[in-house]
Amino acid sequence: MKAARKTAKTRDSEDHETRRGYLDGQMLIAMPSMRDERFARSLIYVCAHSSEGAMGIIVNQPAPNINFADLLVQLEVIPASDLIILPPRAGSVKVLRGGPVETGRGFVLHSADFFIENSTLPIDDGICLTATLDILKAIARGDGPLSAVLALGYAGWAPGQLETEIQANGWLHCTADSDLIFGADNDRKYDRALEKIGIHLGMLSSEAGHA
Repeated sequence: MKAARKTAKTRDSEDHETRRGYLDGQMLIAMPSMRDERFARSLIYVCAHSSEGAMGIIVNQPAPNINFADLLVQLEVIPASDLIILPPRAGSVKVLRGGPVETGRGFVLHSADFFIENSTLPIDDGICLTATLDILKAIARGDGPLSAVLALGYAGWAPGQLETEIQANGWLHCTADSDLIFGADNDRKYDRALEKIGIHLGMLSSEAGHA
């Protein structure tokens, strides 16, 4: 038993060392000099980051011309006749443009009070990601998570790509909080994220190493 405990402790230490330097559970803040228009003034919640690459959801760009209730009907989660009895919580779910990859696929970022075995990915600080219709059905019934946003598509980086972009002064990062992820005021999220790390737009330089 002593040997087993020692092995487990060593493995935990190795896991901690492996995670050091990765940004899953953090927010990426696009620098004002971001040249890719898809990510201009974007705020991205990093869902996964490892030596194999990174994946995140843009949380401050609403999806144009669509709302959650209409999407439930389009996906045949509910019939159109049920829209009038949709629970208030379902009506408050925002639909976001999550990123340029797989834009026809939905990803739900949500609070950890809802979990589907083998489908829900716990990320950090009580935030989870689920990408199956089951969570949409639960939200439509009123049984879903207390807080949720539905993102269409995601942002993805190849191995080492995000690190390179950060070193090239493409991104800043800050800790995540529920208001940055689930808050309704998308226009303020970018500035709020900068304020969390004590930065105002006028302080930023487009030259690497001077932000």
